[in-house]
Amino acid sequence: MSRSDAVRAMIADRRDLHAHAEAGWCEVRTASLVARRLAGLGFAVRVGREVLAADRPGLPSHEELKAAYRRALAHGADPGFAELVRDGFTGVVATLATGRPGPTVALRFDIDANYGHESADPGHTAQRGGYRSRTDGVHHSCGHDAHTAIGLGVAREIAAASAAGEPAGEVRLVFQPAEEGLRGGPAMVAAGVVDGVDVLLGCHIGVQARATGEVIAGYRRILASHKFDAHFTGRNAHAGISPHEGRNAVQAAAIAVQNLLAISRHGDGETRVNVGTVEGGETRNSVPARAVLRGEVRADDDVILGYLRDRVGDVVRGAAAVAGVAARIETAGGAAGADSTPELAAVVARVAARVDGVTVVRDAADFKGSDDMSSFMNAVQAAGGQAVYFGLGSRLGDVHHAPFFDVDDDALVIGRDVFLGCLRELGVLG
Repeated sequence: MSRSDAVRAMIADRRDLHAHAEAGWCEVRTASLVARRLAGLGFAVRVGREVLAADRPGLPSHEELKAAYRRALAHGADPGFAELVRDGFTGVVATLATGRPGPTVALRFDIDANYGHESADPGHTAQRGGYRSRTDGVHHSCGHDAHTAIGLGVAREIAAASAAGEPAGEVRLVFQPAEEGLRGGPAMVAAGVVDGVDVLLGCHIGVQARATGEVIAGYRRILASHKFDAHFTGRNAHAGISPHEGRNAVQAAAIAVQNLLAISRHGDGETRVNVGTVEGGETRNSVPARAVLRGEVRADDDVILGYLRDRVGDVVRGAAAVAGVAARIETAGGAAGADSTPELAAVVARVAARVDGVTVVRDAADFKGSDDMSSFMNAVQAAGGQAVYFGLGSRLGDVHHAPFFDVDDDALVIGRDVFLGCLRELGVLG
């Protein structure tokens, strides 16, 4: 395949993935097509329960998982692989083991989309280009479609190099579900997918790099985060005749929201607190017996995160006590913080400086958010390996997680070439 054909294929892949966005643990079409493509390229492919631990936090309801499976088949999923990745086992790992001396290098790509509606405004690039999400309420608003397309582009080049007898060592391509909510990374690490890895590489598009041609060689201070659901259970009663007999769960949730957002920030580091959704009640004229809020806390080290988690518990229990209701807190996801290995970031910087289209290389930047790439990074680094998460610059249609979000297709080629250049620099590709 010529370079221009490879670029067109990457863009087509990205737009197809964008149009068929799938939320975390529901990525049946995405995972099945990625697995089929990689198997066709000659990689040894493992999927589903082979690469994900049974403990997968934040699973959607059984009904939502069933609907995702049916929708995936209707939209062209590979039936064989779809059966293996259904019910929230949507991970794929592809390996090329050459048998020749060399390092074991893993590349990680996340595949899930976000809940949220994509803009249908005629000025939105995806609407104008005909690839706006066809999945109601799900949108690739964080660029994981670009990451997956880059991963497939890298795989295509590795397969071509393998046919020419170039690679050495082992290359492991990890396509991870459910990054949003920090759920898939820990589950894949627990399944051992990065055991024995010497070097780990990953990238994120557009984070702290909003211009196409910019590369951040290694993110630092990826924030630790804890995701939680707080459930309040009260007692129904007629709101007019016997309100005193009720116990108001929505009142408890409202008290909790105000006080969660008022948690004192920590003087020793950076912290974030957010409540993303609040739901509750049954009908207008009844004291509501049910409410749930979904939130998160973030910090730049685990000690400060522990402080925030403790305060969340205090607030939820206190709100429940004021309203006279019961409360329970469920963990919905989370991951520790991480930093890129400086020596490996220096490799990325050297490589990026030689890649066509790169105009600016920055040695490092604070990530300022959370990402469960940190789970892989920490596992590899703890075993004596090196890990880097680099930033891939792109013009964006809007900020991450917003309705007009989209990325610049020109950035895909840069991302692919940085990965390939690093594989060459590490001695895996000739």
